[in-house]
Amino acid sequence: MVRNVLVIAALGLSIVLAGCNTVKGLGRDIESVGKAGQRAI
Repeated sequence: MVRNVLVIAALGLSIVLAGCNTVKGLGRDIESVGKAGQRAI
């Protein structure tokens, strides 16, 4: 179970890092994660 969570987290992190090539892009990615978390709650 823990291994599955770690694999999923690593895949998600690699996708996020590949998607944001600039600091501005990183800021947008972090903001979208925050908004998604708020919608989930």
